Amino acid sequence: MAVTTQDSELLVQFRDPATKESAYTSIIRKYQEKLYWHVRRMVVDHEDANDVLQNVFIRVWNALENFREDAQLYTWLYRIATNESLTFLEQQKKRAAVPLGDVESGLENKIKADKDFDASKLEWKLQLAIQQLPEKQRIVFTLRYYDEMPYEEMSRVLETSEGALKASYHHAVKKIEDYILNH
Repeated sequence: MAVTTQDSELLVQFRDPATKESAYTSIIRKYQEKLYWHVRRMVVDHEDANDVLQNVFIRVWNALENFREDAQLYTWLYRIATNESLTFLEQQKKRAAVPLGDVESGLENKIKADKDFDASKLEWKLQLAIQQLPEKQRIVFTLRYYDEMPYEEMSRVLETSEGALKASYHHAVKKIEDYILNH
């Protein structure tokens, strides 16, 4: 069984030039899969998720030295991953010179293009329903539903009040239920 090193210990190691690279590698290994799925749910496509994740890890490498530890490391990582994903989606919108709604329907088309796509299966309907949500609700829903992130933690990641997040999640759930029932 692998021993999981505490984040605080990894941060101490990262700040020591002799152990900086191995500490960084340990941090990446510890959070890579969670961050990948968080990014993937936002950008949908596997290749795009990998590209965004590379940008996340570059930002982490460049900024970790100055991480003040007033939030948990994973909260800080999620904030970077969320911002990088939103930046990527915004760049796609600009590159395509189309409204964000069209980029979102492009995400829906990517889901439908998956070789395993089956519209009759609930998990695929859920994915399509999530893509119908406004961007903020989509992020809140995925953090809460898939990552089971507490509202308190989410408010630090998204820099929004817990009350606003609860309302967004509630509205997202209603829209998803309606979508699943009517499609």
